[in-house]
Amino acid sequence: MIEPGRGGRISQASTRQNRQRLVARLLRSREPSVRLSTRLGVLLDHPEGRSIARLRAEVRYARRTRSLIRIRNRPGRRTPPGIYYKWLGDHWVLAHLAEMGYPPGDEALRPRLERALSFWLRPTYFQEFEAANPREARERHDAVPRMNGRFRRCASQQGNALLYGTLLGFAEGECDRLAERLIHWQWPDGGWNCDVDPDADTSSFGETLSPMRGLTVYGNIRRVPGALQAARRASEVFLRRSLYRRATDGSVIHPDFIRLHYPLYWHYDILGALTALASLRKPLDPRCSEALDLVESMELPRGGWAATGRFFDRPGERPRRGQDWVRWDAPTQGGMNEWISVRALTALVAGGRFVATPGSL
Repeated sequence: MIEPGRGGRISQASTRQNRQRLVARLLRSREPSVRLSTRLGVLLDHPEGRSIARLRAEVRYARRTRSLIRIRNRPGRRTPPGIYYKWLGDHWVLAHLAEMGYPPGDEALRPRLERALSFWLRPTYFQEFEAANPREARERHDAVPRMNGRFRRCASQQGNALLYGTLLGFAEGECDRLAERLIHWQWPDGGWNCDVDPDADTSSFGETLSPMRGLTVYGNIRRVPGALQAARRASEVFLRRSLYRRATDGSVIHPDFIRLHYPLYWHYDILGALTALASLRKPLDPRCSEALDLVESMELPRGGWAATGRFFDRPGERPRRGQDWVRWDAPTQGGMNEWISVRALTALVAGGRFVATPGSL
């Protein structure tokens, strides 16, 4: 059963036409990162082409990009107190830049990137102990706790760091160590979890998505088969549950899983899972079919997709936890959100449900 849906069904021909028009619209976006994602994820252009390189250069100098990089130094703006400060710390800024397609090898980013990766490779993460009880696991911060043979670690942190470290460059050694840590902490079912309940034996969707993405990108770019193997193991956490259903009774695990968000930060939804799985394996596994049906059911009558949830507060004059530096949720005409729409099309292309016809764009 598909929970969300749209008001009225439209013909397959109209749907195809709407999607073709949407692709053309996204290719005219004022956001170069949207155009880049459309070229790579929907049109499947070669990532090393000259026109793609030019688009990445546009991303580097785009207004949104410069805001993310410079706004922390604006007079009168308080700098957040930590790399992981949600969602204003450098960890999140770097994750945004990598997601947007910022070109690798920018020396101006090197100090910020090195500080962030050093933060996630502190000696704490190379020590471990057997936790006798949940209190000890929560209160001891000098090592990673293990309970009943499973490491209790918020692996989304190292997963996101591996993703942006790999995509932004400079940090081959650091990324090797991040990948090693993630594989070392991986649970028997393929994922990760920081739940300190000794009886917890199932991986967390939120803590598994980012490591799977990071290991996929690292494995593909660096050609590390072991990382891709670990990412494929992680994918089973989602695929066994049709990306959003409990294995026990088929019910929806969490309402947010079937809403559409951008950015995800460390969170999870079906669209984030579908696009991550598309990077790991094309075509998508048949067990993605129900999630693809659900995404199609949320397509707007005139084409495109809206954001149906968000995990951030809008920017304010006095930065506080939960805000982002920029707005990501401003819809275009008809309620369509470009960030969500390009990802939905990417998922449908990977699932064999849409093929963009260049001649009609």
